[in-house]
Amino acid sequence: MATATSKDRRPAAYPKVRRIKFRFGESETNGKYFVENDMVFSHFVAGLSAAFPAGEESFIRSVRRFADQITDPVLKKRVAAFIGQEAMHGHEHRHLNERLFALGYDYLQWMDTEQYRAALTRLEQRLPATVHLAMTAAAEHYTAVLAERMLTSEEIQAIPAEPEIWNLMYWHAYEEMEHKSVAFDVYREIGGSEVTRIGVMLALYALTMPLTYGNLMVSLARDPIARRQPVTLARQSWELFRGPVFRGLMKELAKYMRPGFHPDDIDTAAVLRRWQEQLFGPDGSLVDHLK
Repeated sequence: MATATSKDRRPAAYPKVRRIKFRFGESETNGKYFVENDMVFSHFVAGLSAAFPAGEESFIRSVRRFADQITDPVLKKRVAAFIGQEAMHGHEHRHLNERLFALGYDYLQWMDTEQYRAALTRLEQRLPATVHLAMTAAAEHYTAVLAERMLTSEEIQAIPAEPEIWNLMYWHAYEEMEHKSVAFDVYREIGGSEVTRIGVMLALYALTMPLTYGNLMVSLARDPIARRQPVTLARQSWELFRGPVFRGLMKELAKYMRPGFHPDDIDTAAVLRRWQEQLFGPDGSLVDHLK
């Protein structure tokens, strides 16, 4: 069966670059454990944010390596917006990370050092360019699945957290869903194979829980307050991995490995329309954050 290309499929959403600025630390703070005073959940969110700046830069490089091979004018525009959105995500997460490091997550700074970014670039250069792009397309599925969970789960939205951090997460989630198929369509456009696409995802899928749990435990072990409370850590870890963020997550991620899968097979148009109004409509909660 022939595989649809980006020319054959009308994108479910067109990304839009929004210049935005969040105001971390300008309002009342929830303290170091900014998610419901939960040490494990707070470390999980802090670890995600710490990883985003270098990760977003890697995603941009993977797509730019094929810029001269993209002939579809619509896809070219979507790629330009993808790059703009990812650059803004990295910029604002770096802004948040300064706040998190000041709260005591300073041991996560290594993920945004020149040495780390240089090592990541060297690793990318050793990979076949199509594999690097396939990794980005797979990672975008991860972020899209997590984004959809955040924007559709009342259980997640009801979790108390520092409001401005949640504002950033809602914005980031919304834009991840807007551009969820861009890297995938670039991969298809340049003739990337299904075997490589599925094989890359299979490797990432196998590493998902071991790396997530391992990185989280290392982060918590570096926290002098957290490591003195092993019983609380065990309980909160159980609640995180059994809760709405991870419940059923692996099943959703596995959809990517179906032959012929496309990110827009998962219809999120209604979710995007609702959050467009909620975030950026006339009375949107983030209108006053736009530059």
